[in-house]
Amino acid sequence: MSDRPLDGRVVLIAGATSASGEAVARATIAAGATVVAVGTRAAALEALRTAVPGVTTHTCDLSSRADVTALASRVHADLGPVDGLVHLVGGWRGGGSIAAQSDEDWDFFDRAFRTLRNTTREFVADLVASPAGRLAFVSSTAVDSPTAGAANYAAAKAASDTWVRAVAQGFSTDAPETAAATVFVVGALAGPENRLGGEIVRLWATPPAEVNGARVPLAPLPRMNP
Repeated sequence: MSDRPLDGRVVLIAGATSASGEAVARATIAAGATVVAVGTRAAALEALRTAVPGVTTHTCDLSSRADVTALASRVHADLGPVDGLVHLVGGWRGGGSIAAQSDEDWDFFDRAFRTLRNTTREFVADLVASPAGRLAFVSSTAVDSPTAGAANYAAAKAASDTWVRAVAQGFSTDAPETAAATVFVVGALAGPENRLGGEIVRLWATPPAEVNGARVPLAPLPRMNP
């Protein structure tokens, strides 16, 4: 028997071309997973394939439900149902005041929320049916400590945070022994990327009841003295 917790599992990473996406792809492949990395930029996905051998990539506009449905059909045809969905789609645009929170900025953040809604609605049946289904989402400390200058960002993150915990409630009813949805809370993703990869792998080594619906603070690893 293998001691790798993700052997035989298929994990889809949405928004995989960031530094955190590369770290999660590297960690989950090392733990035995078949990884499907999804993004919008073909060149960045090609760079990810070079950096993390073994990853499978797909370009997709995750804000389009039709495109996500087509993506799911391709993944199912090639690999079968997924056992994990890691949502890393995001970004930052600041305002400065409540009055400065523009509609353009809101549309930017709302697009990221739509990608979460689309991917979870499309793959939730896979996660419920899996013997070890996991959903991981990266939220922000701004949800608990919002500022006027980041009101659009915090509001969109709060909506996403709530959506994931609603998915968790569904798991507690539909697959309480096998599925879990977890929110990781960070101040910024610059710093804790490698720790995030390890924590996501650990979701599969932890009983679902211990992590389903949990909001897990994720601080950067401390710097080592030279």
